[in-house]
Amino acid sequence: MSKTLTNFTPIMLSVFRIVAALIFMAHGTQKLLNFPASDMNPPLFSMFGFAGLLELVGGALLVIGLFTRPVAFVLSGLMAFAYFIAHAPQSFFPALNGGDAAILYCFFFLYLVFSGPGPISVDALRSRPNGVTA
Repeated sequence: MSKTLTNFTPIMLSVFRIVAALIFMAHGTQKLLNFPASDMNPPLFSMFGFAGLLELVGGALLVIGLFTRPVAFVLSGLMAFAYFIAHAPQSFFPALNGGDAAILYCFFFLYLVFSGPGPISVDALRSRPNGVTA
C-alpha cells in the first residue's frame, strides 16, 4: 500500500501547489478586486496593495506552475513579513494572533523553492527537451 501511495507523490505535490495557490489568490482578489467582498480596499501603491498584487499575480503563476521556485521564494518572504508585521505584535501565539495561515503559507512556499512545482506545471513542460513528453 505504501509503495502504491508513494507513486502518486509527484502528482499530489502538483495538486497541493494548485489548491494552495488558488486559496492564496483569493487574498489578492479580496484586496484588489473586492472579491469576495470585504471592507478592505487598500490603495495599490500601499503596503497592503503591493501584498495583494503579489498574492494575485504570484498565486496565478503558482497555479499554472510557471517560475515556481523564484515566485515561491518571494511569496515565502511576503508571508514572513506579513506574520511579523500584522500578526506577531498582537500576541506571541499564532492561535491567538491569527497568523496560522501566514506561517503555513510561508513554509509551504519555502518547500516549493526546494521541491519544485511537480509534474503538472508549465515549468515541467518547459524543462522537457524539445517539448517531448514522456
